[in-house]
Amino acid sequence: MLVWLNDLRLNAELTGPENAPPLVLIHGLGLDRRLWDGLLPHLPTRTLWLDLRGHGLSDSPAPPYTLGMLIRDVERLMDHFAIRDAVVLGAGEGGLLAQGLAVKRLDLVRALVLTGSATRFATPATWQARIARLRSVGPDLDAECAALLGPRWRTSPVVEPARAMLSDTRPEGWQGLAAAVATADLYQTTATLTLPTLVLAGGDDRKTPPDMQRELAELIAGSSFQLLRGGSHLSMLSQPDPFAQVLLGFLTRIGHV
Repeated sequence: MLVWLNDLRLNAELTGPENAPPLVLIHGLGLDRRLWDGLLPHLPTRTLWLDLRGHGLSDSPAPPYTLGMLIRDVERLMDHFAIRDAVVLGAGEGGLLAQGLAVKRLDLVRALVLTGSATRFATPATWQARIARLRSVGPDLDAECAALLGPRWRTSPVVEPARAMLSDTRPEGWQGLAAAVATADLYQTTATLTLPTLVLAGGDDRKTPPDMQRELAELIAGSSFQLLRGGSHLSMLSQPDPFAQVLLGFLTRIGHV
């Protein structure tokens, strides 16, 4: 459904039992809410899954976007649906939004799950070169699939769903979200977090190697790190059953389900 905010419409769905504990799912660059299709049947939660601006069926304002703007979008959706004390799961660049939201609104976020994420992605110069390519020729879908699905991406059973999301993302979304994370460095603010956190890394994640994700776990007091062997950057898509098992184990340990 399209949620009408004061300046744009964001596509979001709220599914699961009405009285169940809340879970918020945030995708990364070039993807959309379909990322979670294989995971949703496993969830006993009241789940908010959404398309970020410029992605999926949400509106696509002109770029650039800022990280604060994207965090505010998620914050407004949670306020719209009266969601509090949620576990927020951020994938890839969506993990930056999850971290920023937790720093800003601890009344909304009681725990984090970060997968394929970090406190920063590449250098500003690297991002500026990437944005220039996005403006001139658009995304290289083969390279994107390789980064997201790992060394055997061509034979992955989820390569077509992944490519569909990437190809459906509009230029404004690619350029806008890339601009938002180009200068983002949340190391200092994320280091102040003490809420329960699971960092779940795919063993074959090319985009955000497991060692980088382990460093993220070490930054947050009391967090736990788990490696999903054979998992890709998009393990929730390529390995939804084991991903769900680890996620539900964490939700159970913290008393959320």
